[in-house]
Amino acid sequence: MPNRVLVTGANGFIGKSLCLELLRQGYSVRRAIRGRDKRALNVETVSIGHINSTTTWTEALSGVDVIIHLAARVHVMKEISTDGGLAEFRKVNVEGTLNLARQAVELDIKRFIFISSIKVNGEETSSGAPYTAEDKPAPVDAYGVSKREAEDALRQLANETGIEVVIIRPPLIYGPGVKANFHSMMRYLDKSIPLPLGAIQNQRSLVALDNMIDLIITCTHHPAAINQTFLVSDGEDVSTPALLKLMAIALGKKAWLIPLPTVVIKQCACLIGKRAIAIRLCGSLQVDISKTRELLGWAPPVKINDALLKTAKFYKSGLHE
Repeated sequence: MPNRVLVTGANGFIGKSLCLELLRQGYSVRRAIRGRDKRALNVETVSIGHINSTTTWTEALSGVDVIIHLAARVHVMKEISTDGGLAEFRKVNVEGTLNLARQAVELDIKRFIFISSIKVNGEETSSGAPYTAEDKPAPVDAYGVSKREAEDALRQLANETGIEVVIIRPPLIYGPGVKANFHSMMRYLDKSIPLPLGAIQNQRSLVALDNMIDLIITCTHHPAAINQTFLVSDGEDVSTPALLKLMAIALGKKAWLIPLPTVVIKQCACLIGKRAIAIRLCGSLQVDISKTRELLGWAPPVKINDALLKTAKFYKSGLHE
């Protein structure tokens, strides 16, 4: 088992819980964050500023055995560019990642775990044809393209230098403190607001934060993880209406779902510039985690019902405000 782990993006949604679990399991943890963290854990913390091709990681990397690279440029609201922001995504997600990995090689750090995204595979799956880790990548947006390019660069570096690279591609991650659309849906359900999503017939893979963290930690030491790419999920795919009903139960509420035809939802979403959200709500996105199960002997330790209860409890506590 590795002695010291560096976690980048350590004050983010995944990073905070990951650091706590690593500490609980006896790991020595160092956190790398961009700025000051007023809610810092009692853990060694290094501020590294902006992540790009010139970031100096020397202090953060000293004495480290394994890097878990969570930090990334995810999205910028109202960003206007001719390339969907690809140039900016590349600065952080490709150039910044490769810069960190090269400095890790110079210091003989053993393993580099890269948290990528299912967006490398694509945005939607057809019925009965889930994504696999071996599928030809087909990213659609700038974020997905940048993650694919980072993956390719890391694999090449592993071939050239021998550093052990592990890539994990999660779908939507939920859990205590989740933001964005998942949080919005919980708020609507908690307020008993009717939602026009009752007629959607799709299947989506999600991954609970606890399951994601469990797989990451497994990959810090498992010998079969070396230079592999893994998909991850809860192993329980659900439709959008089924998920909303489960979320409502976890919140102690009833889901009021109106059966509006899917085609109408998509048309309305396009009219107001929310096509991407409509795809996530109406389309299918399933992942096949059989490779992860078989190669690592791993199974999701937390069931979706239990994970949603934990998420709802945190939401009801008001700590997310």
